[in-house]
Amino acid sequence: MTGAPRSQIPSDFAKNVFINCPFDDKYQPLFRAIIFIVHDMRFRARCALEASNAGQVRIDKIQDIIADCKYSIHDISRTLLDREHRLPRFNMPLELGLDLGCKRFGKEHQQEKVILVMDVERFRYQKFISDIAGQDIYAHSGKQAQVIDVVREWLRPELDPRTAIIPGGERVSHRFRAFKKDLPSICARLQWNVRQLGFVDYAYAVAM
Repeated sequence: MTGAPRSQIPSDFAKNVFINCPFDDKYQPLFRAIIFIVHDMRFRARCALEASNAGQVRIDKIQDIIADCKYSIHDISRTLLDREHRLPRFNMPLELGLDLGCKRFGKEHQQEKVILVMDVERFRYQKFISDIAGQDIYAHSGKQAQVIDVVREWLRPELDPRTAIIPGGERVSHRFRAFKKDLPSICARLQWNVRQLGFVDYAYAVAM
């Protein structure tokens, strides 16, 4: 196999982290913690919410983002039945499958993808998606501090300690708490409504 020409590899491929998780209000505290730790570790968070091209099919948008990211975080914890339809949401397992397929069958640089799979409990996945047995599944217990620790430990080997200072998870959690206190003033300065902060604006505020 011949490697893809450098011009065909996105310039930020090695810094992009695809986040596949629930986007509802209940999950938002964990989602925001993930975005924060990704940027705090000098990477760039990306997800389906960044795409707004109405002329492109949603699944195509997601596949394009996956293809542009060396790293991916998949939270498969949302398995509860929908109250109205009594059916589960399959978006997260679907996007995990797309990512695993990209790693297996994609271009040479995409086969170097690094994937993190998380759940509330470490071995719970065996009851509903046993085909991923053999991969390391990490538990976050539904807590912001825990999800920060998990993502920090996962990204830690990807950084050279000779060129980057890598604080511990406790220190990052402290910075995250400080950021949450500062967020209203950041939004006021940027003339944003802190209660209506979308993914793109929130990620921008984190990266400032």
